[in-house]
Amino acid sequence: MHRGEDHHTPTDGPPDQGSRALPTDGVLRFRDKSFPAGSQLVMAIVNRTADSFYDHGATWDPGRASARVDEVIAQGADILDIGGVKAGPGETIDEAEEIRRTVDFIAAVRDRHPRIVISIDTWRSTVAALALEAGADLINDVWGAHDRGIIEVAARYDAALVCAHTGGLAPRTGPFRVEYDDVVADAITAITGLAETARRTGVATESIIIDPAHDFGKNTWHSLEITRRLAELVDTGWPVLVSVSNKDFLGETLDLPVSERVPATLAATAVCAWQGATIHRVHQVAEVRQVVDFVAAARGDRDPARTVRGLV
Repeated sequence: MHRGEDHHTPTDGPPDQGSRALPTDGVLRFRDKSFPAGSQLVMAIVNRTADSFYDHGATWDPGRASARVDEVIAQGADILDIGGVKAGPGETIDEAEEIRRTVDFIAAVRDRHPRIVISIDTWRSTVAALALEAGADLINDVWGAHDRGIIEVAARYDAALVCAHTGGLAPRTGPFRVEYDDVVADAITAITGLAETARRTGVATESIIIDPAHDFGKNTWHSLEITRRLAELVDTGWPVLVSVSNKDFLGETLDLPVSERVPATLAATAVCAWQGATIHRVHQVAEVRQVVDFVAAARGDRDPARTVRGLV
């Protein structure tokens, strides 16, 4: 089990506004919860769906979903990402059903865990607003503000917002023979543009995150290129979220089914962490917590938890 003192504990209240730099000075704020520059944050996936690609509805049952929340917090999760619609093609889930699956659950989690950061995984502005009213802190919009109102919702509620790159695809559609002159350049242009739009709309600078969105609007070559050159996104100054957990580009690269992609997930996570990614959205929380903490120590950003070898 991950020791509580080893992962980053949020501090109360927003950072000093006088010290704000553009695009960001490294501090991350999720409404009333802040993390210092250099944090390595683990975002645990909690699916409120019956057809998720990885766990096939393992947390569809509310009791199992609640148990998952408690488990991942104990393992060192900093953020819970709660979603009610499968990202890929599948059963049509309307707005009312997505609200039914997520909003009351978020309220219950907030009541039980007042200091954990809660994310709502949605592209719909109405769902996002109700989730924020229920206690969420972050909108994880993986579809690049397809619903432009989602930016206004984030600003209205002083919430954090993820700006993602999908190559212009509509929600829940997959890529087909997609081409980029330079996928990294395209991602940087698109998501830094969204970040600036969010900032101008009123989302706090220290609450904006960018996500190159591995596999969204991309083939395996594109996702590998994003992974290899992630430092270029980090160099924009905006904090970077990566979601590589058990994804298809890992499976295609190594010819592995979904059930056998955990080692590849950890390897990709280490590559991204070394290059400066800040948030890691994952299924395997305990394992990824170890990976990012070790990478932080190897980079010199974190002290070892225990150092007695050769000293006693």
